[in-house]
Amino acid sequence: MLGDLVIKNRSFRRFDESYQIEREVLEGLVDLGRLSASGANLQPLKYYLCCDKAGNDVIFPFLAWAGYLCNWPGAKEGERPSAYIIILCDTNISKNCGCDHGIAAQSILLGAAELGLGGCMIGSIKKAQLAEKLELPEHLEIALVLALGKPAEKVVLEDIDAEGSIKYYRDAEMVHHVPKRSLKDIIVR
Repeated sequence: MLGDLVIKNRSFRRFDESYQIEREVLEGLVDLGRLSASGANLQPLKYYLCCDKAGNDVIFPFLAWAGYLCNWPGAKEGERPSAYIIILCDTNISKNCGCDHGIAAQSILLGAAELGLGGCMIGSIKKAQLAEKLELPEHLEIALVLALGKPAEKVVLEDIDAEGSIKYYRDAEMVHHVPKRSLKDIIVR
């Protein structure tokens, strides 16, 4: 059921790095993005796929992982993603990809959740430096990076506390807690 996949689809930041994701799996996930809605049906998105250790090691340092976890430097060796899908906007097709990258990313991550994988949609990227390192053509702009792998952490949804904090956090057992606003608090009418 879709609701179950939405709940299962969390932002995972620690993975079992030894679990390999084949390129064919990434291509299947990208196909879900390809089939998703696109503003004016322009379809300006392109995808850079990486599922090998050497390539992953190139991408990892250009990403920021968890703004609210101030004392966490990011996943350590062995807990890093097994694969990345970098969503690119082809500016030869459209100067702005609108919200297409978000729609495609959600479709891809729901597909990953269905396969028992987890991911993290990363928007905090050193885009210019990563594009240069990957030798991307100038007309392909990085929109998002999806980190993928076999989750190696537990993520729990909970109601926002009395202070109203939306900041996610980790407890002493390294369980990742994500506060969510209630349904009654977000419906205006």
